[in-house]
Amino acid sequence: MKIKSVETVRLEFPPQTEHPTEHAAGEPRREPWTAHAEVANPMSRYPAYKRHRSSWLPKWPAVWVKVTAEDGTWGLGMTSHGRATAAVIEDHLGPLLVGEDCLAIEKCWDMMFRATKPYGTAGIACCAISGIDLALWDLAGKITGRAVYEMLGGPARDSIFAYATGNDVDWYLECGFQAVKLACPYGPADGLDGIEKNEEFVAEARELCGDHVEIMLDCYMAFDVEYTVRLAERLRPYRLKWIEEFLIPEDLEGHVAVRNRLPWQTLAGGEHLYTPWPFRQLIEQRALDILQPDIFWVGGLTATREICHLANAAGIPVIPHGGGMHQYGLHLSAAMPNTSWCEYFVGSPPGVALTPARRTRRDVVPQDSQIFPGAGPGFGLDVEESWLLPFFG
Repeated sequence: MKIKSVETVRLEFPPQTEHPTEHAAGEPRREPWTAHAEVANPMSRYPAYKRHRSSWLPKWPAVWVKVTAEDGTWGLGMTSHGRATAAVIEDHLGPLLVGEDCLAIEKCWDMMFRATKPYGTAGIACCAISGIDLALWDLAGKITGRAVYEMLGGPARDSIFAYATGNDVDWYLECGFQAVKLACPYGPADGLDGIEKNEEFVAEARELCGDHVEIMLDCYMAFDVEYTVRLAERLRPYRLKWIEEFLIPEDLEGHVAVRNRLPWQTLAGGEHLYTPWPFRQLIEQRALDILQPDIFWVGGLTATREICHLANAAGIPVIPHGGGMHQYGLHLSAAMPNTSWCEYFVGSPPGVALTPARRTRRDVVPQDSQIFPGAGPGFGLDVEESWLLPFFG
């Protein structure tokens, strides 16, 4: 069966379906950590943009991609970065794939990868590839009547361990999470005072968590080699499971330098890398202990699966960025042998149940730090076609 069309769309739920369990949400006890917390970031060296990422990140919405087969069956994918990504899909990659076999996903991925060479595959183009690739996998599941994790070889585990990302640690513990990842507040721009405040921040979390809850630290591309080493040494008594995304992603040599200077500290990263190629380099250099591709940015499920295979051959686990928050990441994590953990970002206020923060009706939430994808063919999104509107409409 051939591909009939590839379209970018907006997903708009009818009001009554947006939060079907909203009556069970609960009352906020305080504002969420995202309302006021400073988070170290790659723009922290510029005072006007230091405190909040929202001050410099683009206000681009999500892009949904609908791929329709000749018989009218359609699959749905998702990616990021708004009009820029949608233009690549509508003007170039979508028309390129019309007439191709719906199940020839590897061929379609390779065509898109090679076709974007004149303007660069990394970045926006790779996000466009991701959205189409995910829609193709969803379509293939609907055509064959199988869940995506079944198409990947079947479940590798009965459930996936989910950790919470955010700084409302007390609330995550109450929700049953057994591991938490903190957003690091300060970086090199804050000097020695920032290192001391970061230590106080982590020490408070360790006191709340006790000895039997894992703690990780997300540094969001804010550090340099020296700062990473100094902070890690300062935080060693608090037994961080890993330190994440401490350098800008392009600095392979810097990652190797940190690895050599911190042989005792587990290092993670990769959410802002594109295609499997840079991950292969990280694996070959043994620069990271945990790889964290984002399925919406790295090239979709096809690219993430290849990264998992490369990493598995080297004995390296993969924990997709934000992979516990949506069916796309959960299906991948359910099937790969080296994806036993997943990330669940929590930005809602303490006291408000996790369920109302869902993206779609079929998204699931962790229970006692365990999660598994929902049922249904493809990714099992349970989205009605009438909810899809043209992106450029």
